[in-house]
Amino acid sequence: MVAYLRPAPARIEPMRMEDVDQVALIERAAYAFPWTAGIIRDCLRAGYDCWLLVVDHETVGYGIVSVAADEAHLLNICVSPPHQGYGYGRQLMLSLVELARRRKVERLYLEVRPSNERAIALYRTLDFCEVGRRRRYYPAGEDREDAIVLTLELQPEAG
Repeated sequence: MVAYLRPAPARIEPMRMEDVDQVALIERAAYAFPWTAGIIRDCLRAGYDCWLLVVDHETVGYGIVSVAADEAHLLNICVSPPHQGYGYGRQLMLSLVELARRRKVERLYLEVRPSNERAIALYRTLDFCEVGRRRRYYPAGEDREDAIVLTLELQPEAG
């Protein structure tokens, strides 16, 4: 008999100022060029949509979205390395897309490093399309890496 482990259920909660240090720890664990706690605090102060992904009372990921008029920009999304590969990134993305829809957003944009093949694969399965490139956008050691600009057209909910 083969037993398959199912990941624990996750929920989405609003990020608060007291969550910033934990989010910054996840950011540093996941990225070679992480956002600082100050940047994350600034996103909260600016009123961006900042969400946590919580599993068993532990913050394991987060997403930050800026909404203006009928467009949104996914500024940052991350799942902690030990929790990657269990579908939490997909769940978080689907939740962020649904939240954007509720805010009457027509288009969601994001940038991703070409070297982040797992993220690109996820975004493509969610119907994001490449609409451009930002040359030398990301820091990459002593050099810079391009950003692929992706967009998702959001259709209004039926009903």
